[in-house]
Formats: sequence, structure tokens, C-alpha cells
Amino acid sequence: MFSPNQQQQQMAAVHAAAAAANLLNVQVPPPSPMNYVAQNRDGVALSQAESLVHSSKKLEDELLSLGNNIKHHEENIRQLKTCISSLDDQIADMQVTLAKKNHSPDAPQATLEQIMQHQKSAASIVCQLKYNADPNSSINDLLGVVATLGKLNDDNLSRILSEYLGLDNMLALVCVTYNGVEALETYDKEGFVSKSSGLHGLSASIGRPIDGRFNVICLENLRPYVGEFIPDDPQKRLALLKPKLPNGESPQGFLGFAVNMIQLDSAHLVSLTSDGHGLRETLFYNLFSGLQVYNTRAHMLQALPFLSHGAISLDGGLVRSNGVIVFGTRGEMKVRFARSSFVGDDIENKMKELKWRKETSVEEVQREEAMVQHVKYIFEVKKQEFVRFMAQSSPYVVMQYPVQATPRRTTPR
Repeated sequence: MFSPNQQQQQMAAVHAAAAAANLLNVQVPPPSPMNYVAQNRDGVALSQAESLVHSSKKLEDELLSLGNNIKHHEENIRQLKTCISSLDDQIADMQVTLAKKNHSPDAPQATLEQIMQHQKSAASIVCQLKYNADPNSSINDLLGVVATLGKLNDDNLSRILSEYLGLDNMLALVCVTYNGVEALETYDKEGFVSKSSGLHGLSASIGRPIDGRFNVICLENLRPYVGEFIPDDPQKRLALLKPKLPNGESPQGFLGFAVNMIQLDSAHLVSLTSDGHGLRETLFYNLFSGLQVYNTRAHMLQALPFLSHGAISLDGGLVRSNGVIVFGTRGEMKVRFARSSFVGDDIENKMKELKWRKETSVEEVQREEAMVQHVKYIFEVKKQEFVRFMAQSSPYVVMQYPVQATPRRTTPR
């Protein structure tokens, strides 16, 4: 006879086999009569019971591990396909945006046309002569007109910053050295402007004499920004200190500094002056200094204690550097900074990145699908092994626990 401990181990084998069969939805075939082998009631039965428990548990664990592995790979595939769908939508949106931009008017040309409408201004004369001038003419040291030297990503921001600077500054001429400034205008013995030399002589030669005064900015005479630059920034933006509330956060609606929102051509980023400075830390730092940009007028006015260099808001708010708040309806500023071509470049670069991410995700899906098929194959092999094991072990269980017949009544009624 079995001891209670032996019976418990055999019962555990029976329950483990039955539970595994139910878990895997395995139909165990009926035992073959050939498998019924008489079992003795000694330690051999206990050894077989222990072996049955061990083998059943091992197969169970293997199948469970494989099932979890399949589930893991299928979840990865689902997430990757969701990511690919999202990337497709983003790429499509960018293609639409890029198509609209490519069909829009040439923004730099529009700025030149607005300048040329001021026919008797020095700026319009420079724009007309700059690319057709004699190599030895007096305008070779001229970089150009302020309005043509910077670009912005947003038309509305361009309009507001142009209004902040005013027409005289937007039409100002920019020279690199003071020798270039002196060459623009000469005087006779009485101190009157000579109309036959310098820029005045050039304008007279094309029948468009300059009328009125004009501003000239000399880069080498400007006090440049001497702080740090934002690391690894191809546009060499200035590392200006952001305004901070007592809790360490920036005021609500703060978008940045105007001087850093100007986009510059690569030729104007460095080495324009003898000290190696570019336009941002010289020309535009002197024009805008620490001018802050806010999302709304309300945000800007809430930040008044922090506006030491003035501020503008995207809805038309304006605070001068001296603290003067500008009210009223703004006029239409036609001479504005051009829209930046960097917008299109940025979109194209982002599209390339998104397409690369999509290609990578598609490759990962293919790898995951190959792996899940391999694991499913192993699972089926192990499942068949488990079925065979159950078929071989079930006669043993029946022999150890035969169905007890109901005893017949011997007592007469």
C-alpha cells in the first residue's frame, strides 16, 4: 500500500497533468491497452510518480514560457505598426506643407520689391546697383539693407519686428568698415553733400537721385555681444539668460528672444569683422538687444517687471526698451523681413528623419514576425511532445487510482 505522502505526490501528478491539459486546450487521446502494465506497490511507484510530476512541470513551464514569448513579439508588432501608421500621417502632412511653400511667391524678391517702391531712397539705389556695380565702386563694402540681411519663419512675427524697428532702420544701409561708410558720401568745401561722388554720384548716373536722409550702420563701430553662444547651434544663437520667476520658471507665454529668431545666411554668421564677428552678435544684437517675444499681449504685460529691453507679442503688443507701452491700431509695415527658406529646409530634414524611422520600424516588424513564427513552430513541437507525454502517462494514473466499484448490499431489505 502507498503511504499518505506517496498518495499525495501521485495525486499532484494527476492534477498537474490535468491542469496543463486544460490550460493548453489539449485533447489527450484515450490510453492504448498495450500501455497497461501492472505496477507493484513498492518504491518503484513512488519513483514513477515523482518522475511524472517533474516531467509534467517541465513541459508546462516550457510551453508557458513559449506562450509568453509569442505574446511579447505580437505586442511588439502591434506597437510598431501603430508607430508606422503615425509616421505615415506625419510625412503626408509635411508633404502638403512643403508643396504649399514651394508654390508661394519668392519671399526675398517680395522684400526687394517693397524696398524698390521707395524709389528715391538710398536703400532702393543700393538694391538696384549692388549686383551690377563696378568692382571699384563705393558700394563694395556694403553688405546690404537691414531688411534683406535677415529672415524669419513667421510672416506675422516679421511684420511685428519690422514695425518695432521702424522704416528708417529697416531701410538702413550696413557697411563692414568705417572706410566703406566714408566712401558713401563726400562733401565740398562749404560742407554740402557732393552729388557727383559716392552713392549720390551713382544714383545720379541712373537718373534716380537720392532724396532725404538715410541711416548707415558700421559693423566695426558696434559693440558686439561678448557672452556665450548656444552649443552646437549652426545658426550661432546667443545664450542669453531667460527671464525667471521666483519659482525658477520663465513667465507664461515667453517664446524667446527676437535676436535669436532671425535666420542668417551662412556667409553672415562669422568672420565679417576683423574680430571675426557675424551679423547676429553685431547688427541684430544692437538692433534688438534682449527684446523678448511673448505669445499674447496679456502674457507680455504680466511680465513687465522682466522687460528690461522691451518686448513684443504675436498679437501686436509692443513695449519699448525704455518702458513705453505702445497702444492703438498698428499700421501696415510693407517693408518686412523675408520668410526664411530654412522653413522648407527644416521640413525636408524632418521628413528624411521620419522616413528613416519608418524604414527602421518596417525592418523591425519583419524581424519580429520572423521571430514569432519561429517561436510558434517550437511551441507546436513542444505541444505535440506534451500530448504524447499525457497519452503515455494516463494509463499509469488509471492503474494507480482505479475506479472503486460501489459495494453491493448484503443485508436483505
